[in-house]
Amino acid sequence: MARLRSDFWVSAYLRRCSVEGLDAALRKRGAAEAGAIFVKVDHLDGTASLYGPAPQLFLDDSGERLFAPILQGVMPLDVEERMTRELRFDPDLWLVEVDDRQGRHLLDLAPGD
Repeated sequence: MARLRSDFWVSAYLRRCSVEGLDAALRKRGAAEAGAIFVKVDHLDGTASLYGPAPQLFLDDSGERLFAPILQGVMPLDVEERMTRELRFDPDLWLVEVDDRQGRHLLDLAPGD
């Protein structure tokens, strides 16, 4: 099964966050068809977490996007610095930010994460 385009996935993710009562915003638009997607979760307590694409070995034929935690419970500036490095490597990536005190993100995580 083919993977859903990044622009469609992000649009659906933002809509799902809204329906679930999460504040989410698109911070950086990437390549429409296959840009890597990163999600920053601001815990609104001075900490944040960052999720990115899971390593390829966790992908299966379902076409579902799986995510893995990159940074957990760090200062928001740490997430911003990491994303600056990611953007130098891949200027076509997407960045979505979710604000939630409970740290909810609604992402499908790779096994073990």
